This record gives sequence, C-alpha cells and structure tokens, in this order.
Amino acid sequence: MRLGIGIGWRPEIAAEVEALTGIDWVEAVAENLCADHLPDSLVRLRERGVTVVPHGVSLGLGGADRPDPERLAGLAARAELLGTPLVTEHIAFVRAGGPLTASPRLEAGHLLPVPRTWDALDVLCENVRIAQDALPVPLALENIAALISWPDEELTEGQFLAELVERTGVRLLIDVANLHTNHVNRGEDPAKALDELPVEAIAYVHVAGGVEKDGVWHDTHAHPVSAPVLEILAELRSRVDPPGVLLERDDAFPPGAELAAELETIRGTLRSAARAGTVARAAVPPSAPAAPAAVAAVAAPTSSAPSAPSALPTPSAPSDPSADACEAGPLGAPRPGARDRTAVAQTALLSALVAGTPAPEGFDHRRLRVQSRALAAKRADVVAKVAPELPEILGDGYRPAFLSYARSRPMNGGYRRDAMEFVERILVSGGLPDPVAQRRLTHWWEDRSGPRPPGRTTRLVRAARVVLVGK
Repeated sequence: MRLGIGIGWRPEIAAEVEALTGIDWVEAVAENLCADHLPDSLVRLRERGVTVVPHGVSLGLGGADRPDPERLAGLAARAELLGTPLVTEHIAFVRAGGPLTASPRLEAGHLLPVPRTWDALDVLCENVRIAQDALPVPLALENIAALISWPDEELTEGQFLAELVERTGVRLLIDVANLHTNHVNRGEDPAKALDELPVEAIAYVHVAGGVEKDGVWHDTHAHPVSAPVLEILAELRSRVDPPGVLLERDDAFPPGAELAAELETIRGTLRSAARAGTVARAAVPPSAPAAPAAVAAVAAPTSSAPSAPSALPTPSAPSDPSADACEAGPLGAPRPGARDRTAVAQTALLSALVAGTPAPEGFDHRRLRVQSRALAAKRADVVAKVAPELPEILGDGYRPAFLSYARSRPMNGGYRRDAMEFVERILVSGGLPDPVAQRRLTHWWEDRSGPRPPGRTTRLVRAARVVLVGK
C-alpha cells in the first residue's frame, strides 16, 4: 500500500504534528505506547484517517538470542491496537551475554551493527522468521547507522540486505540518513548500496538530520536534514518510487513551521528526482535499452577475457549446494554453531563498549572509544527523560555523576532500572553533601523501590518535610 509523506510522532511535538497539513501518516516508537490504549493525539489522528505505524527499537533481531516472546507479543498488541498495515524494527543487536556465553547479560541501550557475515545472516534470518510468525501484519526492517565497522566482513550492506529479503521475504525500511552516516564513518558508497539492494522490497524511507564532529557523523535526529542526505533520497527516487517517506525528529524539536518546511523540502526533492528520472529514461534510445545494474553485474562475458569477479563475494560461504545443505540446520535454521559464534563476538564487542574490557581484535580502538562515550551519553540523556527528577535534584552534578557511574556499571536492564541503580550507587557511597538534596533523593528512591508507590498523603507529608528542612 502507499503511505505517502509522513512524520515521526513524538509526545513533545504531538500538537505540532496534528496541526501539519498534508500529512498522510505518522510513525510512533512502539515501546513508548501502552499496549491497551493510545495517547489522545494518536486517537485524533486515526479518526482523521491518518495511518499510524509502530516502530520498534528493542527486539534486537540481529542479536544471537531468539526474539523474546513477550517483546514480540507487545509489538503485536500495539499493531492490533493501531490497526496498522505493517510494523517496523531494526537490523541490529541491542543486548548480549547471558546463557549462550555463560556471562552477565549486557544492554547497549542503543542499536549496534551486526557483522555482515554468513553466520550473522543465518541468525538474523531465523529471528526474522520467528518475528514474522508472531506478528499480525507484515514486518519491515531498517538499516542502521554505525560508528564502528566489524573486521573481516563477508558481505556489503546491499548484499546483506538482498540476501535477507531473498531468504525471508521481509520488507525494507531504508534510512537514507543512515546510508550517509555509514558513508562518512565507514567509507561505504550509498549509490553502491542502492544498486545492490532490492529496491522493490522497500516499504518506506526514513529521512533525518545529523551533525559531523571531528570527522565522525552523528545521526542525532536533532538537526535539520542536510543536503547530502537529500541527495541520497533523490538517488533512491531515481531508482524507485517508494511507497512512503517519513521525516524523523527525536530531539531539539523546532517549531511546527520548521517541520512543515522540512517536509516541503522532502516533497520537492522527490518531485525533482522523479522529473529527472523521466527525462533520463526518455533520452535512452529504444534500440539500446540501459541494462539494470543487477543484470549487468551478472551478465555472462562475451569475449575470451577472464570474467569479472562475482558481484557477491563469499569467501567463507559453502561453494556448492550440497555442502550448503549439509551444513545448514533443518528448515533453514542457522548452521550449527552460528548462534554461539555470533553470541561470543557480540558479547566481546558490547563488553568492550560498556564494561571496559579489552577491545576485540581487528576493531578501530579510537572508534570504539567514540562509540563507548556516545553510549554513556545516551544513557545519561534517556535516564534524565524517564526520571526527570534526578537532574532537578542533582543540578549541574547530574551528568558528571551519571557518566562516572556508567563507566563502572554496565546497563543490564531498562532505563528505569538504570536510574534506580544510579541512585542506589549515590546513596550507598556516602550520599550528597546537601541535606535537602539527600533527603529528596532518598525519598525518590523509596517511592520507587517498594512494592508500589506511596499514596498521595505520604507524598504530601514528605514534600512538607523537605520544605521544612530547607528552611
């Protein structure tokens, strides 16, 4: 189905999104929605006929573990509640460790890239099939942005996505901002990726802003969309007319007029690229049609010269069908040991990023340090959002205190649990020098550590005590 032009719905800009004209659909982060009722803003949008697509961020389908049944059930429930035509997630891993490696469970709190290897592809494909079976609507998966590259990868991004689609039939959510990020950070050619991936499988497209610092592109979703990202969008539109295009913004939200202007720029880019594509196609003589890139790549040589290398280099893949059949598990399951090998590799990387263990061999140590700092900074930002009382209580000391805590304490649960453990660390290590702040922090922790939060009367009494102590 055609989605049209949309924007990411966020609670902070709910009113601005409702006021925008010409919006065909919105996308909402699935984990930010309750499974049994919707925010009033989304209810009003749906009543106007605006499609709402849930966008998951926590399944970790690229991880070594099979998808968590409870997370899948939650995503399915949100899909049913929204009456959506599809749901989306990411090609990423977000946690590692646990039973497969007999090590503590680690949470990244962020989308991390899977290695583009045959092992990782096998694991991802089985995880995708499990998710598809559990969801009431089709699934589309997004390519992610990355600061780091895995050593010894066996496939390009386009090849990896093409294989994934071929094996599972999953749809693709192509983020052109992420293609630009990977161009700056990993030297990958966006045009090559677009040439190699199956554009007919695209469900929709993401467009977002970012910023470059010290030669590293940060996919912030907090800046205006840049010209290079729009150029990649135009490049994609010259190949295919995507069913939907969506503007993402997750922070530093501008006024509604600026969002409307960005959406109009996206529309203009698509129109110009479509016109240019029409002109280019008209200029091709009928007697000499241009061969599609994918066909040209596999066309048989017409001379006695040595043939070109295969478009899909697979140095470690089985070289013949019988070997592949013998090595693969039943019903398309990963080859024996693929999950274990993937688990070890991902756990080693995540441990280096969040627990300070030695970097795995072959990684760029400087980029790992950049990624590690980025993960800690994101933890601090998200904890400040889910527990806004903490920056208020701690003031300017919140951020340095949290970053110090994060360096020695990996996240092994969600952000709310992270907030609790951060406060516990402060309280057991001597507390705060300000007695009023100490009392407020203690009450904050007590309110959330019991079987249920205290009633209104208890809260009022505690607030009064804080005021009296302050005097």
